[in-house]
Amino acid sequence: MVAASGLHDRAVRRIVGADRVGHLHPMTVGTTTGTIRLEDAGAMMGGQTVWQHVTGSFRPGSMTAIAGANGTGKSTLLRAILGEVPLAHGTLTRGGLGPRDFGYLPQARIIDRGFPISVTDMVLGGAWQQTGFFGGAGRAVRLRAASALQRVNLGGQAQRMIAALSAGQFQRLLFARLLMTDARVIVLDEPFTALDAPTTRDLLELVCEWHAQGRTIIAVLHDIHQIRTCFPDVVLLHGGQATWGRTPDILTPVILQRAYGGTRDRWTDMPS
Repeated sequence: MVAASGLHDRAVRRIVGADRVGHLHPMTVGTTTGTIRLEDAGAMMGGQTVWQHVTGSFRPGSMTAIAGANGTGKSTLLRAILGEVPLAHGTLTRGGLGPRDFGYLPQARIIDRGFPISVTDMVLGGAWQQTGFFGGAGRAVRLRAASALQRVNLGGQAQRMIAALSAGQFQRLLFARLLMTDARVIVLDEPFTALDAPTTRDLLELVCEWHAQGRTIIAVLHDIHQIRTCFPDVVLLHGGQATWGRTPDILTPVILQRAYGGTRDRWTDMPS
């Protein structure tokens, strides 16, 4: 098997946006190690305010969903946490966390799957923390990659090109790539959108394993039932503001009505 080259590393960064995580803006070290905190924070895109006066914390080892109607700035909040979007006002502290502490899974629809790269080399790109962006992958790293593919039920797809995978297989591949990281914070942007029930179940199980290991999980989700069932904390964006706290306290009929509008049936069991 040919070792992963610098070209493949660059290709993986182009495909999955790994270099975004590697270029966090300078951060202020918070008083609590590992706590990501926003204080009176606001963001703008295209000259328009997306959200403002947002205050809250992602505690170490917490599992938080970011919810809200389309266009409320959920992905913008993730990108601010990663340092890709600067704040228009307020502060964001990361409690001493650096680029290597973050693992990021972007929306699958924004990824260019036409680049000629194999499933194995895509997964190997997730080991950049150990090998560097231009380093080769040794036997130990390749064994980890094979194990990661087995974990997401892609063991038989290692030599295929990523363009040949189905949507569900490709999402499993992105999760396998995250398995290669030692990230303390896992950031997921719509990880279960348009997936069938078995794939969603398998990948959600993996997210819960990460949480059980003490990692911080931050995920943009649309399925209200899923959030209520699996995510203890939630940030609900609506009207340029954020309602932040424990899920049972936030996802109440009154607050959901304010955030989503419409009838009760529209948001009670809103699908992803």
